[in-house]
Amino acid sequence: MRPPVEEGYAMQMPGTPHTRLSRRGLLRGVAAAGAAAALSGCSSEVLSGLTASRETAGSLEFWNLFGGGDGVRMQQMLETYQNANPQVDLSAVTLAWGNPYYTKLSLATIGDKPPDVAISHLTRMKNLVEADLLQELDPAVLARNGLGPDRFTARTWQAGLVDGRAYSIPLDTHPFVMFYNTDVCEKAGLLDGDGALAPLDSPEAFTDAMRRAKDVTGAYGGVVAFISETATPWRIFQSFYSQLGGQVIADQGREVVIDDAKATEVLTFLRSLTADGLFPSAADYQGSIAMFAEGQAGFFFQGEWEISTFQTAKTPFSMTLVPHLYREGPYAVQADSHTFVLPRHPDDSPERVDRALGFVASMLDQSKTWAEGGHVPSWQPFLESAGYREMKPQSNYASAAEAAAYDAEGWYSGSGSNFEIVMGSAVGGVMNGQVAPAAAVRQMRSTLSGLARTPSPI
Repeated sequence: MRPPVEEGYAMQMPGTPHTRLSRRGLLRGVAAAGAAAALSGCSSEVLSGLTASRETAGSLEFWNLFGGGDGVRMQQMLETYQNANPQVDLSAVTLAWGNPYYTKLSLATIGDKPPDVAISHLTRMKNLVEADLLQELDPAVLARNGLGPDRFTARTWQAGLVDGRAYSIPLDTHPFVMFYNTDVCEKAGLLDGDGALAPLDSPEAFTDAMRRAKDVTGAYGGVVAFISETATPWRIFQSFYSQLGGQVIADQGREVVIDDAKATEVLTFLRSLTADGLFPSAADYQGSIAMFAEGQAGFFFQGEWEISTFQTAKTPFSMTLVPHLYREGPYAVQADSHTFVLPRHPDDSPERVDRALGFVASMLDQSKTWAEGGHVPSWQPFLESAGYREMKPQSNYASAAEAAAYDAEGWYSGSGSNFEIVMGSAVGGVMNGQVAPAAAVRQMRSTLSGLARTPSPI
């Protein structure tokens, strides 16, 4: 997943409410009239996947949203599957990350032209279930294909259940993490006798470490992107706010429950980092990467998928958990998970379902390839192996999978959603000094309240 794609998104604020029946009826009409017309912005490959005959024996269509290094690794995994299963006519389609992907997946499913298997973020999957667009996964069928719940990380599997039923199979957890320049941290006296980063277990300890790193770099102690994108500022806020036990929305997104005092505390802390010059007062996604890669900052806060960037740049770095700054509650860090889902399909034959689940099993068996890109594998056979424990720095933050602070449920919530745009925009405004923390909290509450009052459009 590559969050910079989000920068091109327009804020999709709710319009005139529709009932679920009329909205779905409209979508079915659009899809029936011609999904190709509805998705005219897609590539010809996608259009053919929606309109061509799907009756070929042994065919399997897979949709995903992976770009960058994730896309390269997924292609390797697909080639491995295809080489082992030459009898299967595999078609793999990659679509734009975020809202465009989920819109197209929904339209294709409603139009009875879905892929056999698709990727969904765990935080978006439940909206697809609510819209009756996913096939429930029978425990006996999962077990027959070696995909029982005991083979996955407990937190990830449980977080994906809907009323105790399985509709998704987790591939990974992708948490927000802390990268650190090992040369800078050694010179700053921040490494212990084993060369590991000493704990930064309070706001004061964190700030002190940033100052010491700044003294070494001569520029900044740390860097996080918050200009021209909204996902990253949301992720750092959610990590620390969740450690205080804070929640933002509840009751399936129908209630806004922001804790003003806790939110203001975190925002005030984040603003202090930029106001005191410990973090740059303006940094976009690519700029933040360049600052860390070039040694202008000792710490970098982002999703673990940027591991390949710094390996390629030969930056002296390691990675670890985002610090547990607020000890009032248990450790928590913002995260999401990629999951495999089976959209509702006009062909519900056991043969097609088994073929789809066999494909999923093959992907999970290649978790080593996927983990090389930074993601924490959900597949226990690999996660608990010596091979993964020896994979550094990836295994340093594996415990984040059991401490994942997922976005709360709501039709407008989840990765790349309106919810994250609202929250990230407010956090970014605070960090660049344009909005005071208390005013930002009021802005969050006001905008989210409008979304909360709007019925789901699906």
